[in-house]
Amino acid sequence: MRILVTGGAGFIGSNFIRHLLATDPTCRIVNLDKLTYAGNLENLTDVEGDRRYQFIKGSICDAAQVDTLLSEGFDALVNFAAESHVDRSIQDARAFVETNVLGTQTLLEACRRYRVSRMLQVSTDEVYGSLGPSGRFTEESPLHPNSPYAASKAAGDMLVSAYFRTYGLPVIITRSSNNYGPQQFPEKAIPLFITNALVGEPLPMYGDGLYVRDWLHVQDHCEALALVLRSGAAGDIYNIGGNCERANIDVAHFILRTLGKPKTLITHVRDRLGHDRRYALNTSKIEQVLGWKPRIPFETGLEDTIHWYERHTTWWTRIKGGQYREYYRKTYGDLSCVSQ
Repeated sequence: MRILVTGGAGFIGSNFIRHLLATDPTCRIVNLDKLTYAGNLENLTDVEGDRRYQFIKGSICDAAQVDTLLSEGFDALVNFAAESHVDRSIQDARAFVETNVLGTQTLLEACRRYRVSRMLQVSTDEVYGSLGPSGRFTEESPLHPNSPYAASKAAGDMLVSAYFRTYGLPVIITRSSNNYGPQQFPEKAIPLFITNALVGEPLPMYGDGLYVRDWLHVQDHCEALALVLRSGAAGDIYNIGGNCERANIDVAHFILRTLGKPKTLITHVRDRLGHDRRYALNTSKIEQVLGWKPRIPFETGLEDTIHWYERHTTWWTRIKGGQYREYYRKTYGDLSCVSQ
């Protein structure tokens, strides 16, 4: 199978490429990535010499480039390319609309033109909005996005569904809960907490810290994606979750305890605008139809992730300079405490 992976230099995309190359000797992968701030080819140094893998720098918004690529013939396209951080979308939503909506439409149109047999749109549970203290989102739950990021992903998903209904394009949508694991860009909560704790810097905690997320190890996510790519039904949506809900402050406590750092490093900051209180996914569909379940217990996966960042300080210290520091100050300010 010849697969075009878009956004394959990012966290989930790079893990997916490595997973496919390790588990499917027949696959050939072309990785199209713009290499924005979160794209990092260091994530793929171990596969650079694999003759089944090729990297091409480019954007899914470049219709001419996408058209030229797909004209070469692909069996499938897996779209990871996205602007994906909520805080950045609150500061400026334009790039999110351009990539997550217009870029997705560019891919859909090219897949239709060149009759690509399968397109997998990798999306997020954030499109469903926020939950109360009970219940879980199913694939039939209405979309109610609350951040500019979530709204742009929901718009992209709706375009994907429309291309299935209107043109019969063989598309599939997956929506996952929060991912974690090695090599995740340290603007996300878990690597941010880990890397700050390692150098004794405050862990910025939004509001009361009781916002709940369902955590999914990236390896489990990639196994599910590969299964959906092979066996999922065209036009379907599959929720992919870890069935592991944790409050943000409890995650921070685990990280600090593992590293032997004091809880006083947690610094409560002004809450994120429009902050969703809780996410949780009902994953019975993918479990019953495709036989997938997450394998990695959260505490085991998180401990392994903590130790990875301990061993790879050069990787993340290089990232956390320059533009990152400017973004960090813009997002968290001087970390003035609301409460401790």
